[in-house]
Amino acid sequence: MSIPQSAGGPIESRDDLVRYLSDGCKPKSEWRIGTEHEKFVYDLKTHKPLPYEGVPGIRGLLEGMRRFGWEPILEGENIIGLTQNNASISLEPGGQFELSGAPLKSVHETCAEVNTHQQQVREVAAEIGAGALGCGFAPSWTMAETHQMPKGRYAIMRRYMSKVGGYGLEMMFRTCTVQVNLDFSSEVDMVKKFRVGLALQPVATALFANSPFRESKPNGFLSYRSHVWTDVDNDRAGMLPWVFDDGMSFERYVDYALDVPMYFVYRDGKYIDVAGRSFRDFLAHKIPELKGIEPQMSDWADHLTTIFPEARLKRFLEMRGADGGSWRRICGLPALWVGIFYDQTSLDAAWDLVKDWTAEERQAMRDAVPRLAFKTPFRKTTVWELAHRMIDISAEGLRRRASQDAGGMTEEGFLVPLREVINRGYTRAEELLQNYRKDWHGDLDRVFVEYNFL
Repeated sequence: MSIPQSAGGPIESRDDLVRYLSDGCKPKSEWRIGTEHEKFVYDLKTHKPLPYEGVPGIRGLLEGMRRFGWEPILEGENIIGLTQNNASISLEPGGQFELSGAPLKSVHETCAEVNTHQQQVREVAAEIGAGALGCGFAPSWTMAETHQMPKGRYAIMRRYMSKVGGYGLEMMFRTCTVQVNLDFSSEVDMVKKFRVGLALQPVATALFANSPFRESKPNGFLSYRSHVWTDVDNDRAGMLPWVFDDGMSFERYVDYALDVPMYFVYRDGKYIDVAGRSFRDFLAHKIPELKGIEPQMSDWADHLTTIFPEARLKRFLEMRGADGGSWRRICGLPALWVGIFYDQTSLDAAWDLVKDWTAEERQAMRDAVPRLAFKTPFRKTTVWELAHRMIDISAEGLRRRASQDAGGMTEEGFLVPLREVINRGYTRAEELLQNYRKDWHGDLDRVFVEYNFL
């Protein structure tokens, strides 16, 4: 989740909010790739999550990263994030450690950034006795064992979440994801990409399904993280079927976001709790807690970070359907979507694939994938077959992009870990379940030893 946003001055009218989104349009030459990934950090001795204070602890991990030139982000006296060269490191509510990467030109560059981050975290983690695990849901920790990070926005969210859904606290404290942020050239381009992204998000969820455990036992799902999102807060999550309606535009998204309940307004280093009130009421000066406070564009930018559909619009589009995973597969997510979104022929092919899917079919797929993943039926085929087609479309787009690194490797190479999953026919979650039942004899502590990617 985000750090406080900077986005300009006072809001004069609704048109300013529309303009804020439309200003994200960029010529293709300026399109960039921003990869974000979260991971669980834990004590190597106890396999328990790190507290903020103590050794090993989150504060020590953040402070240690400063040796690499990262500048601290403070909330009061607490360091709650880091920033460097348009990238940031931030904390999720339960201490999940997130890199929000800089906007970069190629998957090669974004993967190099990911690998540099791994090396830096490995060095600091080794000194303090910490490990890191990539999966979609904390495999063994209870809520009581999960520590709360000292960020004001999370205290507000924690109070509000229990009022609006059954899994809000699960989402906050015990999930991890990987996502990629991608650009658009125009409103028409945005709409097409938004629709393709929403329709294919469940297929990406199946490809990256990696959360089959909860509190040391199989939970009955392959992507429990994805299941959690079905009952977090339906006012701000879901498949957004209206995006496929005629008239979809920046204005339509603004009208939706204006009525999504707010969490907070950030002023003078403090978060003001306005949970449940709408941004529309804020603009109309109808919120007593905000008397005398004029809405700023930074408030709008903050608010957009608190809306959580399967694909999200800001000044770029965020693909949000993947569980956290092994280090090799992190770069597979941006490669998958770049191949589709950044090549017009591939984007057209993806749209041809999904354009006649009904809202009911899209929702049924999304509802079934957390439990069934590749085995989810769809019309006369399965999500496994759709995943094959999705990767093929992406690979063709990456070949046409023809972006090579110094060694002549194309971006298509980053799809190899996803091809491996498709070719073997079962997900990472099913791999973990097999290990748990056979090689590990029900001892889930083994996951912290064999899948530590530091």
